[in-house]
Amino acid sequence: MKNVKLLSVVICLGIILAGCTNTQKGAAIGVGGGAVLGGIIGKIAGNAGVGAAIGAAVGGGAGAIIGNKMDKAKKEAEAVKNAQVQAVTDANGLQAVKVTFDSGILFTTGSSTLAADAKTSLQQFSNVLKNNSQCDVAIQGYTDNQGWKNSTAAESQQKNKDLSLSRANSVSTYLKGLGVSAAQIKSVEGFGEDNPVAPNTTAAGQAQNRRVEIYMYASQEMIKAAEAQAAGK
Repeated sequence: MKNVKLLSVVICLGIILAGCTNTQKGAAIGVGGGAVLGGIIGKIAGNAGVGAAIGAAVGGGAGAIIGNKMDKAKKEAEAVKNAQVQAVTDANGLQAVKVTFDSGILFTTGSSTLAADAKTSLQQFSNVLKNNSQCDVAIQGYTDNQGWKNSTAAESQQKNKDLSLSRANSVSTYLKGLGVSAAQIKSVEGFGEDNPVAPNTTAAGQAQNRRVEIYMYASQEMIKAAEAQAAGK
């Protein structure tokens, strides 16, 4: 019953916000219950850990300001080659930007060495991050659930997790080498087979699950600045 209620909340919120820009969504979500709703949405979307640690829910005015900044960041990211970009909600109920690169674009099979095309895409994306330096960044690597030769199921799961982390680290290292501040990248994690975005029962689904996700979300600095601006300070 609890799960049904949570799903209903998310469905209702989705209907309410379906026609909104990120600025409008930020104003709607960034109110007293925003952090709670953000946590619900975050868990369902697989990004519950993405969001700056803040002591209280962000007000609607500040949420709208942050939403406007995320609109700008999303538009810039959409120009990056091979990037799949979407607006998401972080754990604070604030607008964030999710950028996904298929591992088939970034890496050869079973490898964490960046392919040539990947470097072109990441060079473009590094400029987006530098242009939006008040955004914090989380990098997450994932794999499909396919086993490794001569390995048990448990060994394969661990190898997939290790590979996903190595790939996330490769992306992080390359971005920092391009001038992205190390302080901006708050987390680099590998989740292996967890949080699939498509069924692993087909080759097409497996290809979608082999991916690196990069989240751009409001830093504490951005939140404080937005709150001060909203208060007219």
